[in-house]
Amino acid sequence: MIQPLRIGFVALARPTFDTALAAEVTAQVRAGLLATGQVTLEGPEALVMDLQAAQAAAEGLQDAPIDLLLVWQASFADATMVVALARAVAAPAAPATPAPATPAPLLLWAPPEERTGGRLRLNAFCGINLAAHGLHREGIGYDYLYAAPDDPAALDKVLLLARAGRAARLLRSARIGRFGLNPDGFAPCTFDGEALAALAGIRVVQRGLSEVFDGARTAAPAGVDDALAELGRRVAGLAELDQPSLRKTLGAYLTLADLAREHAYDGLAVRCWPEFFTELGCAACGAMSMLSDRMIPCSCEADVNGTVTQLMLQWLSGEPAFGTDMVGFDVHRDEAVLWHCGLAPLSMADPEFQPRGTIHSNRKLPLLMEFPLKPGRVTLARLSQATGAYRLVVGSGEMLRAPLSFSGTSGVLRFDQSGREVLDTIMAEGLDHHVSLTYGDHMDALLALARMLGLPVLRLT
Repeated sequence: MIQPLRIGFVALARPTFDTALAAEVTAQVRAGLLATGQVTLEGPEALVMDLQAAQAAAEGLQDAPIDLLLVWQASFADATMVVALARAVAAPAAPATPAPATPAPLLLWAPPEERTGGRLRLNAFCGINLAAHGLHREGIGYDYLYAAPDDPAALDKVLLLARAGRAARLLRSARIGRFGLNPDGFAPCTFDGEALAALAGIRVVQRGLSEVFDGARTAAPAGVDDALAELGRRVAGLAELDQPSLRKTLGAYLTLADLAREHAYDGLAVRCWPEFFTELGCAACGAMSMLSDRMIPCSCEADVNGTVTQLMLQWLSGEPAFGTDMVGFDVHRDEAVLWHCGLAPLSMADPEFQPRGTIHSNRKLPLLMEFPLKPGRVTLARLSQATGAYRLVVGSGEMLRAPLSFSGTSGVLRFDQSGREVLDTIMAEGLDHHVSLTYGDHMDALLALARMLGLPVLRLT
């Protein structure tokens, strides 16, 4: 279950302006935010009108991790209050600037004022103008809104920035369990642990495959029976598969789930071949599909950067993410075929197709999930080190309803722009062979997250 977005809300004003009107517009914007049903508001309900009150509000927000600091400029105020709030709570724009322990993105919002020919009652825009100058000089990042308190587009932007802020906050405490090493020759599956820690505080814990195999072999039969019964309600053809091998995949699923829970791993990166086949006698794909469906994203080939990307997409969308290959292009139709052996989460299956269990096409062992991906809007991303330094590759398109292109899990994606340009970009930039996706249009939130993390962006589309 996705928790509500936590927004630190502070309304600034000055008593020499129309405080009654300032309180009225503040009540309107608070009501509009709460009416979305997606947020909780932290911070004082009353107007904050002096530096001491602003510092007290900042102290209160430091105790409650927030996804966004929203400074509502209810009337004009000088920049001292917003700078004090930002120093305590918000994220700096420059890496050299000292940051709070739990920095949050900062949004300034001022309402327009009707031209009456009389008194300038609020002068709110001048307030955020002055605030922006002060923040810029301090090296503190911010975004802004100049819109009415009930403007739907403004409310959407608040939610978008809060989702990106939550993803950034969760990444700062993320732990990835990496089981085994990447295969030789698979450089995209390597990672830079120090750079990941510096980028977002992500910690990667290296583990051995042997503990997964030992756990799979000794998994409680009753637990495997329960997992098999639950899976059988969603997947056809399980009875036709080699049962000892099938049960080992389910044992691996239970073991990895237990390890993730015990060690607080947010995601997993697993060396899936050849040892799962040669030593355990089953495929890892089905286990990783089931885990990703439970919002514990998994990447094959021990691809840590892939798992981090899936976490980004999952936390932005509130839905599972999937790491896949692009295995073919039709540049005349602006389409690409996405495929992986059989580890897509079952929630991504086309509802008109009955998912079925199958064997690996090369190794002839279960368990793989087989289905075409459901139609719908998708957002693509890849945390890439193709240039040596980290950057975020992003794209978007429409997953089409199409029959299986190949055995396992596959989908046909129509890009928003020229398929030839996408193909040329992948090859000219030497991009990674893995890309991750989630359903829905989350491009703006993804770009906001990249800005918060200081990640350069390369657009596929």
